[in-house]
Amino acid sequence: MAEGRMSRGDPRVSAEPAEKLVLRREEGALVLIGDPVRHGKPLRVDFAEGRAAHRRRFGGGRGQLIARACGLAAGVTPSVVDATAGLGRDAFVLASLGAEVLLVERVAQIHALLEDGLARAARDADTAEIVARMHLAHGDATRDLAALVAASGVAPQVVHLDPMFPHREKSALVKKEMRLFRELAGDDDDAPRLLQAALDVATHRVVVKRPRKAPPIAGPAPQHVIEGKTSRYDLYVHRSLKA
Repeated sequence: MAEGRMSRGDPRVSAEPAEKLVLRREEGALVLIGDPVRHGKPLRVDFAEGRAAHRRRFGGGRGQLIARACGLAAGVTPSVVDATAGLGRDAFVLASLGAEVLLVERVAQIHALLEDGLARAARDADTAEIVARMHLAHGDATRDLAALVAASGVAPQVVHLDPMFPHREKSALVKKEMRLFRELAGDDDDAPRLLQAALDVATHRVVVKRPRKAPPIAGPAPQHVIEGKTSRYDLYVHRSLKA
């Protein structure tokens, strides 16, 4: 897990980025606050409660789409680099199934939420063992993925990517939480560079999450596709994963 947890005096707590998004401590957790009408409730990372806890208990284990895509099968538990960590939900699922996971996040405010969420989960008996397998790095994977992986000590057998897909801002279906996240992270216009960086680093496969009907990322064609109801995983395979 990342060293150097944020102190009360950390300037990120009071930082005020564009669109008046503010990091603040509430009820023992770091939260990101925006306009309630536009962004809804304050955003926090919580691995011990809520959605993460429900998925850990009832998500379907290694039969889940992401587990199959990343090669978690009977007797096979690869190490994974989640190069677009976001709120850490996919990484937590993989770590709960036994994988060692490096989370790379480039947005400072989201990295701070992850760092805080991991610290709180490490103090919870139900999640401490899981988050001990999660290692957090702050950096831009499109430029520095190889260096970030080398510094982490996590073997990059599988690199998982979930690039932000462009959307229509006026759509009423865009969740308020996602609006808040996008205003910090933006769309991943450099997804082809990110894919190439992942292909250069991964020893066994690169896994890219996409909306089910979206085109693949520009570049080499995926060798395999695992499709679900609303999303799919494009697989770029260097070599097979073995026990």
